[in-house]
Amino acid sequence: MALNLYLLRHGETEYSKSGSFCGELDPELTPEGVAMAEAFAAKYRQMPWQAIFSSPMKRTIATAMPLAQAVGVNVQLRNGLKETNYGAWEGLTAEYVREHFSDDYLYWLTEPAWNPPTGGESSVQIASRASLVMAEIEDNFTDANVLVVSHKATIRIILCSLMGMDVGRYRNRISFPVASVSMVRFDNNGPMLVKHGDRSHLPAELESRPGT
Repeated sequence: MALNLYLLRHGETEYSKSGSFCGELDPELTPEGVAMAEAFAAKYRQMPWQAIFSSPMKRTIATAMPLAQAVGVNVQLRNGLKETNYGAWEGLTAEYVREHFSDDYLYWLTEPAWNPPTGGESSVQIASRASLVMAEIEDNFTDANVLVVSHKATIRIILCSLMGMDVGRYRNRISFPVASVSMVRFDNNGPMLVKHGDRSHLPAELESRPGT
């Protein structure tokens, strides 16, 4: 008896291509991002899925929907799965933020657990809200495959929390390319990271695209 928790990062957006800060902004998937979501559904539709949870943003919902429609499971939206709120940095490049918010940027780079982007959220705050969703899933599913569709920073912080790592180290310890999936298995021994950052469901022309 085990819960298999799949964590899927949304497909490509214009912001994931450029690497600009995008949390509260709500872009659509690019055509390639849509194709990534469809490729995930094609690969994983044969599995029995008990639940699909998603951040309420357009890019995550659009990533979750192809699988949800294929397997007949409703997408449950949770605000706790939203991306970091980057505050005044939303839509800006790292280079611009480094120049115009230099002190806050340096503090954030050094210790994001407690130092948020200007007017945004810290890693501890993200871990706190995401942990409520993880607890809900663990409480309600014991022998199941459950999909969570979320965002780059949020998923990395979730993984840090589950693996007993300092959430302030998420940027330096865990990568998570666009449209990649990881799987954590929960059994009597607790959470075990079984698969990480897998993009093998993508065709070669999509897998080779940058995954910032």
